[in-house]
Amino acid sequence: MSKKHPIISVTGSSGAGTSTVKGTFDQIFRREGVTAVSIEGDAFHRYNRADMKAELERRYASGDHTFSHFSYEANVLDELERVFREYGETGGGRTRHYVHDEDEAARYGAPPGTFTDWAAFEDGSDLLFYEGLHGAVVNGEVNLAKHADLKIGVVPVVNLEWIQKIHRDKASRGYTTEAVTDVILRRMHAYVHCITPQFTETDINFQRVPVVDTSNPFIARWIPTADESLVVIRFKNPRGIDFPYLTQMIEGSWMSRANSIVIPGGKMDLAMQLIFTPMIERLVSQSKRA
Repeated sequence: MSKKHPIISVTGSSGAGTSTVKGTFDQIFRREGVTAVSIEGDAFHRYNRADMKAELERRYASGDHTFSHFSYEANVLDELERVFREYGETGGGRTRHYVHDEDEAARYGAPPGTFTDWAAFEDGSDLLFYEGLHGAVVNGEVNLAKHADLKIGVVPVVNLEWIQKIHRDKASRGYTTEAVTDVILRRMHAYVHCITPQFTETDINFQRVPVVDTSNPFIARWIPTADESLVVIRFKNPRGIDFPYLTQMIEGSWMSRANSIVIPGGKMDLAMQLIFTPMIERLVSQSKRA
């Protein structure tokens, strides 16, 4: 953690909705005049698309059916920790982009499935914003959680997460339901051992819970809408959180525990605006004083 150069980390698995949360943060940054350096978890994968396919085939042939992008060893987490540490100390660092598709290839000038070159951050940023799979990892080799000043977990219930992933991968990447299901199964071991432990490290978790039937996510024709959901917001340390203000401002919300508030799904963006705007203002104010 660094008062001079703060770091915000948003963590969630594939299909959890971290990109949507990033969009809300971008709105807050623009409105409050905050200059943020954004980095993506995909930039810290160890393998490009072709090399990852070859590594998966090699491991599958050796009997390892659990290796995936969720796995620690499929990512250069030591490099990610180095970026967190360097930014916290100096406000500098470097990142790259993983090119997902043709649109990004045109934007970044690199073929789909490859990485751009590493490039230094622009000077003069107020904070570093991370969004990806591993922003709060603590294991025997790295401790990313200790470097981040605000850690947010995006954790829809798992059936909803799977529905969102299936629909996204079919619509934007051309995969079949069977292919996405195979990926979900392969990732399950690392999901349990590498992804979920991070949500005990996060400061605030957002868990979307559908109130419609999602008992078989593999045949669901639609993703449950925001209005067909509730969101449980859990604060690791509720001290200083003005729960009466939040429940007054967010119609239909209530406290379910001393550290948790439940809100209608359609109010999630409003809730994030109310919760995070003062936190970001405080981080930036402290950094400028430091």
